[in-house]
Amino acid sequence: MEISKPLLVFFSLVFFNPSFSWAAPDPTYQSLLQCLSEIIPSPNVSAVIVSNNNPSFASILESRIHNARFNRTSTLKPAIIITPSDESHVSAAVICSQKVGFQLKIRSGGHDYEALSYTSDKPFFLLDMYNLRDVSIDIPDESAWVQTGATLGELYYHIWEKSNVHGFPAGVCPTVGVGGHIGGAGYGTMIRKYGLTTDYVIDAKIVDVNGKILDRKAMGEDLFWAIRGAGGANFGVVTAYKIKLVKVPEKVTVFRVERFLDNNGTEVAFKWQTVGATTDPNLFTRMLLQPNTKDKQKTVKVTVMGLYLGDINGLLTLLNKDFPELRLNKENCTEMPWIDSVLWWANFDLGTPPNILLDRNNKDTKFVKRKSDYVQTPIPRDGLESLWQKMVQNEKVGLTCNSYGGKMDEIDPKESAFPHRKGNLYKIQYSINWDDPSNEADIKYTTQAKTVHEFMTQFVSKNPRRAYLNYRDIDIGSAKTWSYEEGKVYGESYFAENFDRLVDVKTAVDPNNFFRNEQSIPPRSTKMA
Repeated sequence: MEISKPLLVFFSLVFFNPSFSWAAPDPTYQSLLQCLSEIIPSPNVSAVIVSNNNPSFASILESRIHNARFNRTSTLKPAIIITPSDESHVSAAVICSQKVGFQLKIRSGGHDYEALSYTSDKPFFLLDMYNLRDVSIDIPDESAWVQTGATLGELYYHIWEKSNVHGFPAGVCPTVGVGGHIGGAGYGTMIRKYGLTTDYVIDAKIVDVNGKILDRKAMGEDLFWAIRGAGGANFGVVTAYKIKLVKVPEKVTVFRVERFLDNNGTEVAFKWQTVGATTDPNLFTRMLLQPNTKDKQKTVKVTVMGLYLGDINGLLTLLNKDFPELRLNKENCTEMPWIDSVLWWANFDLGTPPNILLDRNNKDTKFVKRKSDYVQTPIPRDGLESLWQKMVQNEKVGLTCNSYGGKMDEIDPKESAFPHRKGNLYKIQYSINWDDPSNEADIKYTTQAKTVHEFMTQFVSKNPRRAYLNYRDIDIGSAKTWSYEEGKVYGESYFAENFDRLVDVKTAVDPNNFFRNEQSIPPRSTKMA
């Protein structure tokens, strides 16, 4: 049967256009569409919104879900995904979500370990920043404007395109979104030399609760202080950051050394705790503690890996003096351009071209749980021995220990909203991954993480026990009514002495608490929008 040309055009629009509305009868969709149409001067407003019965809905939602625990059939999905491609779309989304009466969740890269950026227990809209991903590099000014939907990989790639002696002190996972990473005080392998991502933010653009687009001058220094470390989604929608780039040598050196407990592992782990935080700031080291099996015996593998902003000879001289227990030799080390070290830390093979950093695809999503701690005094040898026993009993929980000191000791904890600076030797991430989708497996493995975390109480920071916002952990506490008392439980862990000032900023800029999640900053008195 021959199909008429008008019908062909219709079917092409329906089946191949992701913006086609499959939810025309839905009153919520219609109300949002009408409101957006009144604000956005474009005939293609429908291209910005995707209802939950649009054929593209699942692929858009799942493409930036990095924890399979929050991609179950029982997980409440957004009623509508809003996909802005311009700042004005963000402004309209904020205004219209309030007018229609829906909470708005904001997602950059989707690496929130507790999925607070894209899940809720109440109906909500999802503002997905995916299309706001421009990166503009200004090498003469040693700065860049980067939109919050870009990934770290895209940022690193565009820096490398313009210069092989500039970088940015951000994280090692290239698919992490710029928005959440910088807003939550992201860190990386240059933390000891340069500090955190937030320490290099010099301007920003944020859409406030009234839909106004504000730069640093317009938002004021209190709000600018708050969005550097406390997550922009507490106070508005950050659409872009202006960042200062940092200098890197033409060649850097990476290394990796593994030891088991029967081969000096405990001594390496003990010594690393102080060396990592006190050695030359050009050296960052990470210690991985992982349950393992060797010769059919359960044990723990101790791995030390690092980045040195210099050549192999300089690194060997340094560590042979400061850390002879590691027994580092030339065979453990590789010199390379800084951009290749980015690929090395992301576990790509040597020789992988940098354009792989532009790949945003979500691969091999696992079920995961993460927790965090800060260590301020070295764990004694007998404490490490007891930790090994606990790890062997809970055989899937690994500890990633990241060295502090250097620049982190020089920056006042009140300089930005991120407080965990001087006095910390290292930060711990507790990590556990699994593939079994059953509820039994979820209970088993999250319990293992809690068990090891609880065991570590005696060795870590206290009053409050501190935690890292970007390693989101709902076990610390969550808000049901967004009272000050609720918020203080998790707020002091994440923000310590900065929590009260953050509450004051929240009260000033979003008194009705429109921008909220289960661990957001509460206003002084809560009258939710």
